[in-house]
Amino acid sequence: LAESSQRPSAELDFYYGTALAQVGRWDDAQRAFAAGARLQPGDKRFPLELAGVAFKQKRYPAAARHLRRSLRLDPTDSYGNDFLGTVYFLQGNIAAALKYWSRVGKPQIVEIRSQPPPRLNAALLDRAMAFAPASVLRLPDLLTTEVRVPGLEIFPRYQFDLQARDDGKFDILFRNRERDGWGQGKLEKLFLLFRGLPFQSVTPEVYNLRHRAINFVSMYRWDADKRRLLARLSSPFKANPKFRYGLAADLRSENWDIRNSFQGPAPVLESFNMRREAVEVDFASFESGRWQWSAGAEISHRDFRSVIPGTALTPSLLTKGYQLKQTTQLNAGLWRVPERRVTLEGGVSSQAGRIRSQPSHSFERLQGSLRFHWLPQSQGDDYEIQHRIRAGKTFGEVPFDELFMLGLERDNDLEMRGHIGTRDGRKGSAPMGRDYFLSNWEADKNVYRNGIFTVKLGPFLDTGKITDASAGLGSQKWLWDLGAQATVRVFGVGVAFSYGKDLRSGNNAFYVSMR
Repeated sequence: LAESSQRPSAELDFYYGTALAQVGRWDDAQRAFAAGARLQPGDKRFPLELAGVAFKQKRYPAAARHLRRSLRLDPTDSYGNDFLGTVYFLQGNIAAALKYWSRVGKPQIVEIRSQPPPRLNAALLDRAMAFAPASVLRLPDLLTTEVRVPGLEIFPRYQFDLQARDDGKFDILFRNRERDGWGQGKLEKLFLLFRGLPFQSVTPEVYNLRHRAINFVSMYRWDADKRRLLARLSSPFKANPKFRYGLAADLRSENWDIRNSFQGPAPVLESFNMRREAVEVDFASFESGRWQWSAGAEISHRDFRSVIPGTALTPSLLTKGYQLKQTTQLNAGLWRVPERRVTLEGGVSSQAGRIRSQPSHSFERLQGSLRFHWLPQSQGDDYEIQHRIRAGKTFGEVPFDELFMLGLERDNDLEMRGHIGTRDGRKGSAPMGRDYFLSNWEADKNVYRNGIFTVKLGPFLDTGKITDASAGLGSQKWLWDLGAQATVRVFGVGVAFSYGKDLRSGNNAFYVSMR
């Protein structure tokens, strides 16, 4: 009896709300449909109509919420999927729009245009895009394209926009900033070449040679304690942007002072000069937006001179000689919620090496990573939250230059932003070891943007621990660094100004780094 008495009332609310909507009384219509939805929560008509009212009032987040509820009741509803895709399109969330439009055979692409037209070979750019004109754009194809286009290494900034046509179909606009030759204009050329001058280095780089995404990048640093010459040539393999290979050479001469801290009383535990020469070849495959892999090989030689021995290092760490190392890496997209602009990515890597010495030594380094990324707003990157977790473990006997390090240092990517890896210009003041765990959390807010550069500001929290069998290495305890960071991005290059406080020791770290 109760059920039969509810149905006429719910039907009455539906027709009453429809009549109110037809005369533009949106608030009254919303109340009528909401009352009907409470009486008949399993009737998809009510959330659909509530979405229509919210859409008319340009309350797109509310419209999307009602449509998601409707599709939970009937996931195959063509009208609901089309409607929800349209709402996300109007919000600028193209990935979410494609998720729902693909269920109804939309959007049909007519033309792909570039703004400005890149100098890259047109056929190569076309092969980098996994979609084509006169076809339906699918989310997996867009994600694959967003992996292969940056894999060309000449587009530091780009964006794909969907543009609606009068016939109900769409065009794709590829907005891009391309690196070609030494750079665009004198200012960019000078900045890219001399951006490392404060760190006693220059970075000659030539991009897009022969308009085929062939790039040569190099760095020369004349710092008396950290001399380095690095050069790398990379190119698509057989003009296919799905694959890329690289050849690199790296020469170093570094003075090390092993200490327990970059500030305060911290006597030198051991010191030496390390010279290292290496050549490397690598090959990468951008299989799809879901996963990518790479493999490589390196031949290196290291030599340790002017050694002042101490208790920090074992003799095996200072092993001299030639080394052959092979590397493999796999990256995968683990979880994606386009509606919330949330992604979770993971990666694993292996480095196995053997040193020709007396006796010979072999080792393997395994690393894993997770990266959580969230853009809270429906479009743009005005706010951005990231959390990255990495861990590594070493098996066998590694040479000193294969140890992990937690701290800020220009040749290190395992950042603890309250610990600086150099003191008096020499490396060795950050925790080092064979095994580590590192967590980096940060939130950013865009505070300024124009056509040349952007400025982001936000807090960070770094947590980590590193261990080693040698008494003078490792962090012994968990490390906690809290601070703030400002990142200025100019011509596709990020310059990060950070302040971090080591919550365990109280040390303060101010640092400037390139990203």
